[in-house]
Amino acid sequence: MDDLGQDGYWVPEAVRAYLRGAGYSTRPLEDMEPHIREWDGWMRAQGEFYDYRDTDGFGRVYQVHRRTIMPAMRVCREWGSLLLDEKTTVACEAQECTDWLGSFLSSMNFWGRAQETVVRAFGLGTGAFAIWMDTARKAIKIRHYDARMVVPLTWDYEGIRECAFVTRAFSKGGVLDQLQMHVIGDDGTYRIRTVCFDKDGREVMVPGVAPEVNTGSAFPTFGIVRPAVPNTRVDFSPYGQSIFADAIDAVQSVDLAYDALINEVDAGKMRVFLSDVMFDQEKTPDGKRVPIPFGKGDCTVFRKVMSTEDTITEFAPALRTEAQGKAFRLALQVLGDLVGLGVDYFNTDDVGYVKTATEVSSDNSALMRNIRENENALQGALVDVSRAVMACERSMGVSLPDEGDVSVIYDDSIVQDTASEKQQDMAEVAAGLMTREEYRSRWYGDAAGGSGAAGA
Repeated sequence: MDDLGQDGYWVPEAVRAYLRGAGYSTRPLEDMEPHIREWDGWMRAQGEFYDYRDTDGFGRVYQVHRRTIMPAMRVCREWGSLLLDEKTTVACEAQECTDWLGSFLSSMNFWGRAQETVVRAFGLGTGAFAIWMDTARKAIKIRHYDARMVVPLTWDYEGIRECAFVTRAFSKGGVLDQLQMHVIGDDGTYRIRTVCFDKDGREVMVPGVAPEVNTGSAFPTFGIVRPAVPNTRVDFSPYGQSIFADAIDAVQSVDLAYDALINEVDAGKMRVFLSDVMFDQEKTPDGKRVPIPFGKGDCTVFRKVMSTEDTITEFAPALRTEAQGKAFRLALQVLGDLVGLGVDYFNTDDVGYVKTATEVSSDNSALMRNIRENENALQGALVDVSRAVMACERSMGVSLPDEGDVSVIYDDSIVQDTASEKQQDMAEVAAGLMTREEYRSRWYGDAAGGSGAAGA
């Protein structure tokens, strides 16, 4: 999912033409792509807002770069850290499946990559986890994609049923564009069809790449990640909407205030004006005597031409950093409110700078509601891809029982006192108000383990 070039990776025209030739519509991608490109630019802090031309009093045009704290990317990173970490667990009704799945996900550092996927999905509106199979080696991996690489093929109000994923691949023959289509076969199980294109957009056969693989999974072999906000940009679109799509003005205001604050400090440096007599002189190659400068980069010392009075004059303008700082804090508060983190999330008053996720107050009910909504939306993607992984493993000979119900246990200790809740539940177990099975099921997804503990 790495970016390729300054503008990143976008679905090439050859792939779009192939999909249209196969009877699929690329209209959803084309309708959303301008918005996705715009959101991508804000995440990178690129565009006319950050790099523009201005004119001075003499009519000279010069290039200006606006300073930035990359607020759009910061918002997405905060959401990624709030929703997923290495303590997140996928729990199955069958404990054997829970243990196997936990080991499988840990072996490929899934949760770290999944957090990156959530960050990109919240920025661009859509992300995905998708199964990748190597039938020769009997290996399964989970690949990660963002909106730039996701092309829905069939969908309805309930979600995407078939989907294509496009990315850049590298082989001995050079750079390739790889299209993988996750479609439903006649028997109701998912197939992964792979087509590769060279740099000229021609289809090529790559040794070791199977044109079609039967996954054996009746569950979707991919999971779509979207923020829990409605898409108001394109009606009936299978894509989601960026978490900051309705907060672009707030993103701008944060960087406007930050740039103004730093400019105030830069412009407020002390200036020292020195008389001509304070400068040593040197001869130029043509015999002229000129004063020796302090350095081309020195903008704090200036020469008073033809002046012998007031040998040294200092000028230190009054700074307005307090007022600028208030504007910066207000902009951060508005941004936090508009992106669902709450007014007090980015609080610079108490910590001196933007608050981190581990410092979130547990009594922020608005933030907790938004976290729950996004956890519920994310759970479907995690459950789908987990079920698909186990189904694919069974199709390749791994003996796994039926997993039963599957759920996701999130680590909410960064926004609530999990230790205190556990202690309270243990007290209720001791008082007979909660069974050991209920306790283990809530905190570990391990009802079977709870039964064993009770018998002991």
